[in-house]
Amino acid sequence: MMSQPTTPSQTVGPFFHIGLRWRFIDDLTKPGIDRDKVTIKGRVLDGDGKPVSDALIEIWQADAQGRYAHHDDGQDTPMEHGFTGFGRVATDDDGAFGFATIKPGRVRAPNGDWQAPHLNVTIFARGLLKHLITRMYFPGDAANDGDGVLQLVPAQRRATLIAQPIDGRMNALRWNVILQGGSETVFFEY
Repeated sequence: MMSQPTTPSQTVGPFFHIGLRWRFIDDLTKPGIDRDKVTIKGRVLDGDGKPVSDALIEIWQADAQGRYAHHDDGQDTPMEHGFTGFGRVATDDDGAFGFATIKPGRVRAPNGDWQAPHLNVTIFARGLLKHLITRMYFPGDAANDGDGVLQLVPAQRRATLIAQPIDGRMNALRWNVILQGGSETVFFEY
C-alpha cells in the first residue's frame, strides 16, 4: 500500500499565523476600562505532555456586567466602554500563551438560567481538521456550582475547565489546554 503525504487541505498548518499575526490581541484591558485586570497564563500540550508550539487561541467573553459586545446582546445594561471581549494569541515554542482581561459577569443561557463567569475559548492547531471549542471558568466562583454547561461535565473532568490561582492570587490564573489523553481538556461540539 502506498502512503500519501499530508497536504494543506488535510490539516490546519502553522501557516495560519502568517495571515493573523497583525490581529493578535493579548490585552483586552484598554485605557478607560476601569475593572480589575486578570492575567491568564497557560500552555497548550499534546497527549504526551509536549508543547504545541504553533497553536492559536481565541477568547470571547462578556464584560463585567455580563454583556457581550455584539448587536444581538439585547441587555439593557450599558456596554463597558472600549471593551470588545475578543482576544487572539499564538503559542510560543514552549506552547505558552497569555491574556490580560477582566473577569466577565454572569450571562443568561438560552433557557434563561444564569451561567457562571467564563471565557469561551477556541483552539486552532496543526493536525486539527476542525477547531476545538471549550470554556475557562474562574476558580472559587460560587456560580460554578449552578452553571448548566459545567454541570453537564462529569465531576471528575470539571477541573479541566477551571483555572487555578498562581501563588494564591485570584488576579493571576493558570489554565492549560491538553489536547488528548487521560487529562484531556473537555471540548464541546458545535
